[in-house]
Amino acid sequence: MTSRGAVGLFEDIVIMDEKKIMAVIEAVLFAMGDSVGLSSLSHVLEMPEKEIRGVIARMNDKYKRADRGIYIAELEDAVQLCTKPGLYEYLIKVAKAPRKYVLTDTLLETLSIIAYKQPVTRLEVEKIRGVSCDHAVNRLLEFNLIQELGRLDAPGRPLLFGTTEEFLRTFGVKSLGDLPMLNPEQMEDFRKQAEEEAGQKTELNVEI
Repeated sequence: MTSRGAVGLFEDIVIMDEKKIMAVIEAVLFAMGDSVGLSSLSHVLEMPEKEIRGVIARMNDKYKRADRGIYIAELEDAVQLCTKPGLYEYLIKVAKAPRKYVLTDTLLETLSIIAYKQPVTRLEVEKIRGVSCDHAVNRLLEFNLIQELGRLDAPGRPLLFGTTEEFLRTFGVKSLGDLPMLNPEQMEDFRKQAEEEAGQKTELNVEI
């Protein structure tokens, strides 16, 4: 066998190995349905997470074709097999439509503060907004956009809050590091809007 022939055979083996790796990743993600940690895939495939990320990137290159209806979403240190957003209208014809929720300005402001300041207590969020955020936090918990991360080691041991994988999926980001920078002016806008909101509530109470 010539040296070129040996090299060609080796390349074919490598290609076949990657195809098998892709098949395993796809099978695991399809069977699990939910997100799967890269550490779990690393254990199953006996490969470093960095190499698995590379394989997933190449899989997503293939999924970008018009004749494919899925892609792999990357969520921090986990991945999930998902339907392409553009095919949602066809999916709901045969599957139960997921519950829809509306994010008001108040919810978005509270969620933004938690996303950028996490882990953060309810009181810290209220100091930034200037008004009570009990309702907003409870709604965000209900929508699974935030979660409890434990308790702060301080008097009263207040709960700490942070974002969830659902938050990443909803806003289409791989990790918190992909969030746009939030400048001080935007934080000041949060305060002003919260003050206006508080003023509107006061007026409403007076009218009642």
